[in-house]
Parts: sequence; structure tokens; C-alpha cells
Amino acid sequence: MDRRTFLATAGGAAGLAALGRPLSAASPRPDPSASRGPVPGRLRQSVCRWPFSSIPLDEFCAGARDIGLEAIDLLYPDEWEVAREHGLMVSTGYASRRERFIAEGFNDPALHDTLVAELEAALPRAAAAGVPNLIVMSGDRRRGGETEGIEACARGLRRVAPLAERHGVTLVLEMLNSLVDHAGYDADSTRYGLEVVERVGSPRFRLLYDIYHMQVMEGNVIATIRAHHGAIAHFHTAGVPGRHELDDTQELAYPAIARAIADLEFDGFVAHEFIPTRDPLGSLREAAEICRV
Repeated sequence: MDRRTFLATAGGAAGLAALGRPLSAASPRPDPSASRGPVPGRLRQSVCRWPFSSIPLDEFCAGARDIGLEAIDLLYPDEWEVAREHGLMVSTGYASRRERFIAEGFNDPALHDTLVAELEAALPRAAAAGVPNLIVMSGDRRRGGETEGIEACARGLRRVAPLAERHGVTLVLEMLNSLVDHAGYDADSTRYGLEVVERVGSPRFRLLYDIYHMQVMEGNVIATIRAHHGAIAHFHTAGVPGRHELDDTQELAYPAIARAIADLEFDGFVAHEFIPTRDPLGSLREAAEICRV
């Protein structure tokens, strides 16, 4: 299962609104220093929820905290409180549950009112919950082509960027590969994302650089990160090929990548988004150790 399939399954029945238990600003938060896991290194590590969805969320949060991770990534608003109850942050959140979240994005001007309304509702809630980032997507390619898609993304995101600035929450556009996992996705290169960042022109709009996806599409990962780290607010990891563990069966040298990111004094999160093929929490602990620099 890839994330597009997971989102369709998780979001279809829920509609556009993220329903569930309300966030409570007064709810007690355990002291993260009490974690039984190892002390984190120079990188702040997180983990994406969807590849580990077979584990109940409470159990998953407890396991992530025991490993020593600081946050859970890609949770819906009704799930944010669960992470908080375990002393974890939500490193990047969804604005809503929507069945075609990846395929229908800001490159379609007809969707701008819907997407902006979702973010207008989610941004103050994210700020109150301490969620630093909300993810946005370009959507699948449209007839007008890439140039029109970039301009449409920038035009729609400019509408909501001032509110993101007001609340201190960063909107992050993820680039995905269109060769293996997301055929037809528009923002399938770093160049596309950088163009949108330049045109939006807001300190609260940046990129989610997925190391797996960009290795599939263009390679040259470390050099790209070094050249454009000012435009990157968040990272995802997974092994290539296969999108599995960060071990020695794949081609990316994650210890070197982790050191390169840490050497840039990056203060955001590196979130693991691999699909485990072995014991899930055992593989997650291994990934955390590989990237602990």
C-alpha cells in the first residue's frame, strides 16, 4: 500500500472535515525527558503514521517515544491529541481528511476555494496544538502543463500564506516521484517546488523534501539539500529501491545524508516514511539509530 491508497481508504468515509475528539489546550502533557529511549542526536527525528497503521495509534505513539523519537508525522487533526498525550509533537499534520488529497491539489484553480477553506480552519488549530507544519499537495498533472501548474499552486497558496504567517505555522509542499508510486503527480522535481516557493514569497511556505521520492526522480540528494536547504522545512526518509528499511540492502547512504542535514544546523524534523518488511518497531528503532548523528 502506498500513501495515495492509504489516504483514499482513511479519508473517503470521513469527508472533508476531520472529526473526532477535540484538542484540549489544558490537557496534561508528559515530560518528554522521561522517555525510556536514547537521547536524540543533532537531528530531530519523527515517524510517519501511515506505514505503521497496523499498530493502534496509542501503542504506536508509546513505541515511538520509547525509541526516542520526538514526534509523529502525518496525523489528522482528530489524532493530534493522542500524540500530545504521549508527550510527542505532531511534526506535520493534515488539514483535513479528504479522499483524493494527493491527486487534487493547488495546481487546479477550481479547487482553491476548498483547499484554502481547509487550511483557514486548520491553521489556528495547528498553532494551538503546537503543530509546526501542515502539508499541501500540487495535485496530479492537468492539461495546461507544468508551467500553468506552478503558477496555479503559487496563486492559491498566496491566498493563505498571510494566515500561516500570522499563526506561525509553515505550509509544506511535498514533491513525489511520478515514476513508481504517484504516476501523474505534478510536483515531481525539486525544481518545481523551488519555483513555487519563489513565487509565493512567504517565510511560512517551504518544501517537504522526501529523500526517497527525489532519489527516484533525480538523485544527487546531498548536493541538492546543501544547495537548497533554505527552502526546505521538513524531510521524509525511505530506502531505495522499494521504499523499505534504511539498511544496507538499498542504495542511499543514510548516515551520510543525516550528517549532511545536521551539518547545515537544520532545526526541523526528519520523519521516517518507509514501509517495514520486518518487525515494524524494530525496523523503526534501527532507522532512528542509522540517522542519529
